[in-house]
Amino acid sequence: MKSNNLSVQPLHKKSLLKRMAEYKHIYIILLPTLLYYLIFKYIPMFGNVIAFQKYSITKGIFESRFVGMKNFVDFLTNYKFWELLRNTLSINFYDLLFGFPAPILLALLLNEVRVLWFKKSVQTITYMPHFISTVVVCSLILTFVSSDGMINSLRALFGAESISFMTEPKYFYTIYVASGIWQGVGWGSIIYIATMSSIDMELYEAATIDGAGRFKQALYITLPGISETIVILLIMRVGQMLSLGYEKIILLYNPSIYETADVISTYVYRRGLIEGDYSYSAAVGMFNSVINFILLMTANTVSKKLKGSGLW
Repeated sequence: MKSNNLSVQPLHKKSLLKRMAEYKHIYIILLPTLLYYLIFKYIPMFGNVIAFQKYSITKGIFESRFVGMKNFVDFLTNYKFWELLRNTLSINFYDLLFGFPAPILLALLLNEVRVLWFKKSVQTITYMPHFISTVVVCSLILTFVSSDGMINSLRALFGAESISFMTEPKYFYTIYVASGIWQGVGWGSIIYIATMSSIDMELYEAATIDGAGRFKQALYITLPGISETIVILLIMRVGQMLSLGYEKIILLYNPSIYETADVISTYVYRRGLIEGDYSYSAAVGMFNSVINFILLMTANTVSKKLKGSGLW
């Protein structure tokens, strides 16, 4: 009896065009995302060439004078460079130290709640600030920390003097990081809660039989179960150590607290959009991106060495 040998060509040996034809519906679904990144992310990268020019709007990219690394040297030798770098790294470091663990802690606590209605209520309340506009959030912060705001009113109940928080540079880091935790802790916990739902419940049952309490179950089962997610998000967060959105800071800061509130992104905003020095601001932005890329690669390499896994 003769058998029919059906040869199946491995997927990795098929040409790209054949794979696209076979899975055309998947590629069609993927097309809008690819176009988005191509149009708004990759094509604009050509504009980085102005970082090496004395760019003029009237002359354009192709006729502006080439100056090489001058804009980068000017930034690195600028008297504000170390202050900007210190503020950017400090805010990101405190946010990493206190803000990154906050969603993990909230997810662990919610995972232990057995009263469903209470758990859903807490989730809804903590998610809500994420959907509030940055402008509204900053208005609330300025209202809370004003001389007659809620925080100073509470201090007055205990006989403490009123503090002008937004004119004292030493308070800005705390205000920025604390408000960021309040706004993002609930939303950030979603991915951890979703990961926890995939942990095998038999592990908890076995731990209960062995006499492990809720704390030990969370420590030895839940945390290891979400460790890969934590590592991936930590690597991505470290890769953004020099990235700090200027919108919130611009809405909060004033000249009296530039000492601690002025960061690289706000400096780029002032030099590029307000003063019109496009080449200089492009050079600063490119410097920022290169350092972030180096940090991302370093964090991924360290993770693979220590844990055996990373982003790639």
